[in-house]
Amino acid sequence: TAVNKMQTHFSALFAKQCRCALAFSSSRALHSLARSSVVKPRHALAKPLGGLLWSFASFSTKPTDEVRQLWRTADAVCFDVDSTVCTEEGIDVLADHLGVGDAVANLTKSAMEGGMGYRESLAARLQLMQPSKSAVDKCIAEHPGVLSPKIADLVNALHSKGKAVFLVSGGFKQLIAPTAAALKIPPQNLFANVLLFNGDTYSGFDEDQPTSKTGGKAVVVKMLAEKHGFKRVIMIGDGATDMEARPPAVAFIGYGGVVTRSAVQAGADWFVTDFQDLIDGL
Repeated sequence: TAVNKMQTHFSALFAKQCRCALAFSSSRALHSLARSSVVKPRHALAKPLGGLLWSFASFSTKPTDEVRQLWRTADAVCFDVDSTVCTEEGIDVLADHLGVGDAVANLTKSAMEGGMGYRESLAARLQLMQPSKSAVDKCIAEHPGVLSPKIADLVNALHSKGKAVFLVSGGFKQLIAPTAAALKIPPQNLFANVLLFNGDTYSGFDEDQPTSKTGGKAVVVKMLAEKHGFKRVIMIGDGATDMEARPPAVAFIGYGGVVTRSAVQAGADWFVTDFQDLIDGL
């Protein structure tokens, strides 16, 4: 029947996505998956069929008891920023502000298709953008980061329970710092790329920051665990580079409130589209 055929089709798709979620051994896979396999909005694939509601975006959203326990007892929680804590991608906002949004998007696509590493891709995009310090400051003033719904409530709840909260991003520290301040996350708990200037002129970025290279978020999580003695660190984010941080993170929670990436959804220990689910889980 048509229903049985559709069941078989979606079962095959699910199995394929699960296999894809494991295929993160190369930087090309990481970066292409981070911006591909996007389901947006989440409900777009939900179709009534023979009295049943099929939703390709509904699987892997209920955590096991073990994952719930890890969430409740975590020492620290690390959040991605772009499309997780905030509703936009910082580099896209800055590129648009500088009038080179389309050119940067095309360069990003070419870099991913060509298997370019993250650091090389970041350098190429910034070389095209040439963001002056004054332009960055103006962008921050005119386009402050827009917080995702209920993220402030979640961070407050984590703080109230004595859990350390960190922001770990491949974006730019200058752009993210106001968001960290708004969430009462101390500056030392923000790990991101740093733009460098010679006076007002862009002169590069700090290549010593672990987030400037592929696998950098895992490096940060490991460093935090070793430095502070954390036993259970949770990583939360929307992309493959966030999922890559598990391990050393004991669990990865995927967030699809801004954009849902099917491989991330399939590979997450817990997948949510509403931060209220995590607040309730505390």
